[in-house]
Amino acid sequence: MNLKSYLIALAAALVVGTWLLSGGLGGREAAPPSADQTTASATPVMDVEVTERHAERVERFLESQGDTVADRDVQLRAETGGQVAAVQVEAGDTVAAGDPIVRLAMGDREARRAEAEAGVAQAEADFEAARQLSGDGFQSQIAVTEARAALESARARRAAIEEEIANTRITAPIAGDVESRHVDTGDYLAAGEQVVRIIDIDPLVAIGHVAQQSIRQVETGREVRIELATGDTLTGTVRRIGKAAEAGSRTFRVEVEAANPEGLPAGVSATLRIPLDSVRAHFLSPAWLALAASGEVGVKTVDDANQVAFAPVDIVRTERDGVWVTGLPDRVRLITVGQGFVRPGDTVNPVPADAPANGG
Repeated sequence: MNLKSYLIALAAALVVGTWLLSGGLGGREAAPPSADQTTASATPVMDVEVTERHAERVERFLESQGDTVADRDVQLRAETGGQVAAVQVEAGDTVAAGDPIVRLAMGDREARRAEAEAGVAQAEADFEAARQLSGDGFQSQIAVTEARAALESARARRAAIEEEIANTRITAPIAGDVESRHVDTGDYLAAGEQVVRIIDIDPLVAIGHVAQQSIRQVETGREVRIELATGDTLTGTVRRIGKAAEAGSRTFRVEVEAANPEGLPAGVSATLRIPLDSVRAHFLSPAWLALAASGEVGVKTVDDANQVAFAPVDIVRTERDGVWVTGLPDRVRLITVGQGFVRPGDTVNPVPADAPANGG
């Protein structure tokens, strides 16, 4: 068909359309639509999926994200230098306070102790002689004082070598687990070098931060639920609340202590849930929430006249598969599907969530 044929067909269609609109069929004028028909065609009733919900009593929590740390974490270091004669623990061992960790070679320490003992004995004899001569008038009091000072100095040298010998036996200062070992037999250790790291993870400590607006709701001794990133859950108590807010975030440090008999690891992320009180709330899917033009978060509901309404809500608790909200009546019919296509005041056809919509 060429262009001319298309134009002829279009003109014919326009003529027929004009004739139909002007009442050409049967020569009668078309009856004007009724008010009901006009309203029905202007505002069609839309199907929406609705579920009826009833409020339940639920505990309200103050929630904080944080981490877990060991109750005690000790970097054990050598207090004297020397060659490592024996290492008596391995990484992963559990030790009690006082258990041997490393033994250093004695070297010349025994000889120096013997020398110090002899020095003390000589100084004691000199002091006693000076004291007697002073009493007989053959020596001045200054000489007695000098002899006493020499005796104290000799005793100090002896105490120093005895302490150095004692430090060749390095022992665990706390009970816990050997997290890492940094020396081996034959190594040379200088004073201050790290030997092992010992951590005590029972109790386990969870550290979170609470906003300044909520810190008055937290008190020491309050029970706290700790949910670890590993999927484990512990119950502990608040043992310490910071006295000063952190400058940047205006939050307060909160430490929670929890028994850890199973030895759950430290250093993992944790969610701290501090119970506050209980409220009546509804459990909803986040997909049912809507946002008003004003920015309020809420849900769309259907009343007994099948009219849509927007109800603002407050989220009081979140879980993996939904949220608990307040602000709704005990019984409410929520729009779960189609809420994005209706507005407050619209009349709708509510279809129960477990029933098919109109037309199938």
